[in-house]
Amino acid sequence: MTVRRHRRWGVIALAIAMYLACEACRGHGATSGMRRIRASGVLRWGGDLQGGEPYVYEDPSQPGRIIGFEVDIANTLAHELGVRAEFHQNDWSALVPSLERGTFDVILNGLEVTPARAARVRFSTPYYHFAERLMARTGDRSIRPDLHALQGRRVGTLAGSMAYELLTGRADIVSYEGVEEPYIDLSNHRTDAVLLDDIISERYGQPRADLTVVGDVADGYYAVGIRHDDPDVQTAVDAALARIIARGELHAILSRARLWNDRQRVLTTWTHAQQRAIEGGAHPALARMDGHHVVLFLQGAGVTLVLSTMAMALAIPLGILLALMRLYGPPLARTAAIAYIELYRGTPVLLQLYVIYYGLAGLVRLGAFSAAILGLGMNYAAYEAEVYRAGIQAVPRGQTEAGLALGMSLPLTLRRVVLPQALRIALPSVTNDFIALLKDTSLVSVITVVELTKQMTITAVDTRSWLLPGALCALMYFVMSYPLSRMAQRLEARLARS
Repeated sequence: MTVRRHRRWGVIALAIAMYLACEACRGHGATSGMRRIRASGVLRWGGDLQGGEPYVYEDPSQPGRIIGFEVDIANTLAHELGVRAEFHQNDWSALVPSLERGTFDVILNGLEVTPARAARVRFSTPYYHFAERLMARTGDRSIRPDLHALQGRRVGTLAGSMAYELLTGRADIVSYEGVEEPYIDLSNHRTDAVLLDDIISERYGQPRADLTVVGDVADGYYAVGIRHDDPDVQTAVDAALARIIARGELHAILSRARLWNDRQRVLTTWTHAQQRAIEGGAHPALARMDGHHVVLFLQGAGVTLVLSTMAMALAIPLGILLALMRLYGPPLARTAAIAYIELYRGTPVLLQLYVIYYGLAGLVRLGAFSAAILGLGMNYAAYEAEVYRAGIQAVPRGQTEAGLALGMSLPLTLRRVVLPQALRIALPSVTNDFIALLKDTSLVSVITVVELTKQMTITAVDTRSWLLPGALCALMYFVMSYPLSRMAQRLEARLARS
């Protein structure tokens, strides 16, 4: 029986290994890229819906249907290649790694041509010429259209973008994952300026009456990103784009999206020399992790620890208060406590952070770190309340009755008799919650706090590698959480013995 069971598990393990091997080899075999695409009948292209209008976004009138000028370009390209286009959602900052691992065939989503990226992927001829546009608050004359003049100023931009590269070493960068949030923070005096592509600026920044365009500081180009292993795909895409441009179809697509301007005329006479110029000629060596990155990781770990500690310092007393309200409060207080607990446990912490930081910005202008502490603390208070409620209920009721019989008031009985025992019972669970909170701090990067996980993603984009930064990040989380885990185990064992 044992031999048969081992044989069965061996077969299952072999099947899993063969499946993983096939997945790893998928798209990277001897078959050419275009032959693979034509055989499947599909051009898989990656993009991120969070980029919004006019790139790739959901049709407001038909939920589930995606539209945008890059959707039109993808469909036209696929038609030229004799296949159909298939969109694959992917986080924008991870598009290049996903392309390299074969998740899709090409990237078509505002991918800016830079020498650093050209070291990792092939670029087609450009399909859009944009400008990096600097915006500031109306009336703020201290911001000038000069990158060197931004030294020491807080400037918002998208993580991993060309603007991020331009600002590195020149400004205090505040990185975002969405295109509207930088302008919200600028309006709320959380940053001094925003540097983003003019397409984004025109739609999300310039409509705001309290913001103004300072000037354009650099030119850039969007192009299709293609794996280095697929030179034939690059050749086919370039030829298809040339035909699309020659027939005026690109002009029509950009005009429908209100994107055509005189700057785009350069695309109609594009040359190999211009392509080499924007790709940077000799590609620079990729950055490698060094002591500087390790220091940044340690700073990120410090932010994570401080944030977790302060959030838990808020969650514990608030959780105790909620538990007492639910167990001993009058009907109105009991209902309020239950509503709070169910609301915070029933909605994602990510949504709660967005509401506190962006949704309430018109009423309360909290800094990113303060909003992170408040958001995580209020969320974990709901969970702590249930832990303390269970601890209180685990204390025999007779002890409460004995305290009352001795003439002690209910608050005094709770403080001197019940709560000390309840907190002792709850302590292992609280320690486990703190470990969970350490990892949940990774969510606060959406409101621009650079903690450990966010620092890992920044370093991964900088070094164009996720393995070593990811391993170092995991190691630091383990070093922070393992001692707490051991402490929780000891507390549980001591509680069981007593």
